[in-house]
Amino acid sequence: MPVNGKRKGKAGELELARKLREYGYEVRRSVQYNGKEEEGQPDLLGLPGIHVECKRTEKLSIYDAIGQAKRDSQGKDELPAVFHRRNHHEWLVILPLDDFMKIYSEYEAGVYGLNNPKLKKGGTYMLVDGKMVKYPFENERKTENE
Repeated sequence: MPVNGKRKGKAGELELARKLREYGYEVRRSVQYNGKEEEGQPDLLGLPGIHVECKRTEKLSIYDAIGQAKRDSQGKDELPAVFHRRNHHEWLVILPLDDFMKIYSEYEAGVYGLNNPKLKKGGTYMLVDGKMVKYPFENERKTENE
């Protein structure tokens, strides 16, 4: 990688780390932490469960970038995510749909779980395929009564 590319990559990583610290996370560059670049390391450390691939470029090949994040996170308990920003634009996060749904179902369970006004009082609910479902399930209830 040319020197200017490395410098811009470092600047992008530092910028993103500062932005994520604004949200309360102790984020730092992984190179800063161990002093050297290693293959397969996330660009930033400090977002538990997320493999951060930082791209600060005008043109991004999304599938190449997410492919790199997937390869680098393979065998680790981390979701691959590409954080991207062009000049004069906001930061974006790109991740595979299956991984987004894992995050969203956890969010939905937390937000809509016990305090969901749509859930009937006095029941037990379980998260099934990303939805809160009353337990016992309707088909099990019929079987028990027969």
